[in-house]
Amino acid sequence: MQKVLLIGALLATHSVLSAQTVSGSWYGHADVDMAGVHNNYLTELVIKQKGNRVEGIFGYYFRDKYQSFFIHGRYDPKTREITIKDVPVTFYGSTSTLNSVDCNTQFVGLLIHSRAGSTVKGALYADPKYKYTCPSIKVNYILDKSDNQTDSTIEAGVASARIWKPQPDDVVVNAITANTPAATTPVTAPAVSEPAPVAPPPAPDSARAATQPVAAQANAGPVATPAPPPVDPVKEEKKKIEESFAKRKPVVNRVLEVESDSLRLSFYDNGEIDGDSISVFVNKQIALSHQGLDARAFNLFLHLDSTRDINEISMFAENLGRIPPNTALMVLTDGRNRYEVFMSSSLTENATIQIKRKKAKAIAQQ
Repeated sequence: MQKVLLIGALLATHSVLSAQTVSGSWYGHADVDMAGVHNNYLTELVIKQKGNRVEGIFGYYFRDKYQSFFIHGRYDPKTREITIKDVPVTFYGSTSTLNSVDCNTQFVGLLIHSRAGSTVKGALYADPKYKYTCPSIKVNYILDKSDNQTDSTIEAGVASARIWKPQPDDVVVNAITANTPAATTPVTAPAVSEPAPVAPPPAPDSARAATQPVAAQANAGPVATPAPPPVDPVKEEKKKIEESFAKRKPVVNRVLEVESDSLRLSFYDNGEIDGDSISVFVNKQIALSHQGLDARAFNLFLHLDSTRDINEISMFAENLGRIPPNTALMVLTDGRNRYEVFMSSSLTENATIQIKRKKAKAIAQQ
């Protein structure tokens, strides 16, 4: 009997240890460990464990840019701690990712298994001598149980990292710049080789009028009328959609509180594929148009406008397809939470969701 119990205990121990692997596809969000509200990061970690070593891909989406890198690190099965050195991360205070600088960090995380799921919680730590310039970034990863292609993803390389990476047909939108009126291009007059003659002032009397040169009057040709600027069909189409959008009634489907200022919105056809086509508006400004709804989603990566208490996402029906009304399933992800919203638009109404950013204090208490 004791042998049976001992064998059972050994098998249970082996089962627990084998379940402590860190291999898999992890996704989540990273927040700057400082007081106040800051831009945060959507991030993914696709890794494979080989004994005490791990390798794979680290990627993150910040503001309007996605970056990914091959990484190597160590995993301690006793403490369940994973360490990855030399992870470059865009400086959190960068206002633009075009000319941004990177903070070189080290990731240290703890693997946690529970009935609710598997998580890796940790932080990206900068070199101590740069701790005031590059503060720590808290990271919370969740295991993607649906992804069974960790090996093929790593072997395919950085280009295949797919959780947050915008694909060629996806759209990245900054809600702040999206609501800034576009600058108008001034229409300039055609260049001339010499200045145009200045018309003389009106003559006060007939004697003075007689002194005006007759030849100049005879040689004066007709005044050229500048040609109107060419019509831009893309701008005209956009204008028509915006005018139609303004005439329709906004119907708020749902109000969501999110924990990140960077979101991924995925739009699918809700039901039978029947030729529905939509435009998406961010804070009443058109973000993209002529998007057909299909079984395969199109994605919109959105950086929220932090100066607004509420950001609005609206779906404008360009047609009703074969089966009215125009319906879509929108999946919103903020790196920790996933929301599914069913949206329905007609030729008189725009489906709208309102997005609020959770307060930093509320996030910290979770």
